[in-house]
Amino acid sequence: MAFWSGETLEQRLPNLIKPFDSKNVDCAAYTLHIGDEYYVSPDARVTAPLRHTMQRLPSQGAFTIPPGQFGFLLTEESVTVPSDAIAFISIKARLKFNGLINISGYHVDPGYQGKLLFSVLNAGPRPIHLCHKQDVFLIWYAELDRTTERKKRRSGFDKIEPSIVNLISGEILSLQSLSEQLNDLRGKTKLYIRLMWIIVALLGASIVERVWSKVLEFFGGLFW
Repeated sequence: MAFWSGETLEQRLPNLIKPFDSKNVDCAAYTLHIGDEYYVSPDARVTAPLRHTMQRLPSQGAFTIPPGQFGFLLTEESVTVPSDAIAFISIKARLKFNGLINISGYHVDPGYQGKLLFSVLNAGPRPIHLCHKQDVFLIWYAELDRTTERKKRRSGFDKIEPSIVNLISGEILSLQSLSEQLNDLRGKTKLYIRLMWIIVALLGASIVERVWSKVLEFFGGLFW
């Protein structure tokens, strides 16, 4: 297996990636961009009903993936992998350093045609901000030792299917969200304990006052 060089990418990709721009050839890889459709799993801290379904991005529109949440990102480009090659995909390093992880797989089979659908996870501690046509993904092509007949027969993605969204349509309880809920519970518990002590103190003062009043009344009856 030999990976295609930047020169080979410039020569062959105009027929394989639409739209193609030679400026997106990055050494021996090609840069792909976020398309106009995405989905992010709902976060209980964000009260936005529309987050529970697929979203369309206007030109240069933006969105965020909260910490611990999943997303489906459709590429702007349509990709073709010929029957004499296989492709490998990844996310750019600067986004990996922020915690964005590709969990959808790392290769594209021979014969694939269509947009690529990335399944991603924000494993970092902060929201990750993304926008339409942002350069996020990389694809490498490698040559097979022969043309293969064992290739994908069905067409690739052109949109995000509801059946895929249903797999992660509920809130994902990440470690960070669980930690925040635990800290919130601790704060409420401390408040309840303080209120309980205040109530006990008030009740205790009332009882002491009544007892002391009875004592004075008793001894007052004896000596006066």
